[in-house]
Amino acid sequence: MAEEKKLFRVIVDNIPVDVEPGTTILQAARLIGGEVAPPAMCYYTKLKGSGGKCRTCLVEVSKGSTADPRPMPKLVASCRTTVMEGMEVKNITSPRVIDARNGVVEFLLLNHPLDCPICDQAGECHLQDLSYEHGKEATRYEFGKRTFEKHDLGPHIQLHMTRCILCYRCVYVADQVSEGRAHGILSRGDHSEIATYIEKSLDSDFIGNVIDVCPVGALTDKTFRFKNRVWFTKPSDAHRHCDKCCGKVTLWQRGEDVLRVTARKDQWGEVEDWICDDCRFVHKKASDWIIEGPTQVNRHSVISQGHYVGMRKPKETISEVMGGRAPKLLMDIHSVSEVNKPDVDLGALPGPATSAVFNKEKS
Repeated sequence: MAEEKKLFRVIVDNIPVDVEPGTTILQAARLIGGEVAPPAMCYYTKLKGSGGKCRTCLVEVSKGSTADPRPMPKLVASCRTTVMEGMEVKNITSPRVIDARNGVVEFLLLNHPLDCPICDQAGECHLQDLSYEHGKEATRYEFGKRTFEKHDLGPHIQLHMTRCILCYRCVYVADQVSEGRAHGILSRGDHSEIATYIEKSLDSDFIGNVIDVCPVGALTDKTFRFKNRVWFTKPSDAHRHCDKCCGKVTLWQRGEDVLRVTARKDQWGEVEDWICDDCRFVHKKASDWIIEGPTQVNRHSVISQGHYVGMRKPKETISEVMGGRAPKLLMDIHSVSEVNKPDVDLGALPGPATSAVFNKEKS
């Protein structure tokens, strides 16, 4: 008879949960779910060594354990602190935690530019969500923000170091997922930056995953840049047979155009399975994929706004809708508006869809 595993009873925001020894407070809170789970900008379940840098997941331990009920004197990082039997934790029920989290977000925004109107990460940016919940209307910072030059990390990835919050996720991906790491942290203090030595290109079959793990708009997909807003696109689960990866992805479509391909993510915004660069950058046609159905998006997300959940595409033809009568006129709107030429596949464009793509050359 198999021996039962020993479990610890932990209470997070007055909600009990039983977890295995070695579980962190953050993981225990995520088992409860909802607002009880602290936010995390640097911790990533699939990346060993991640966590403990951004300090957004700070919580208050009001009772250390049953054996030692004394509270911990300082707030602790929930992603690095393991649970004990009888531990009691306060997250959203603690004024100390809320005040500290407000301060952490204010520090993260000190050097972060106001790029939301033009940033491709807008609508799915974790820092944007945090700033709405804990940010202030104005900054108290009186000095100039740090700025960096943009870097092209190969043909598909653009680095905006000015937006970076130094979460180290992309460095861990290159170390643990790709074949070799060619980038990291250069300089120290306020001059620290993610970069490659002598602007070397990042070449690996799985290096595109650094885009998915970036919580802000520091690492962006050059094939998707400035083509569309994420809330105007329709995410769908799809798969294909791939020799390098699982082949399970999320297609972001506008009409029939596949504007970008990303790995599937869970409710915490973490990748379920890493995908290769061939699936991400090369196969940008709907015919390359077997579409399973619409992606389940949190109803509170801006991505879900304007999308109809549970609706089915009507199968009736125009004549059936009109009682058997054929339409008198079918107009091709492209021939009238001269906007978005039907022969231009947005997903196949190597970069932004600028006016040069659509403007007719005058003879």
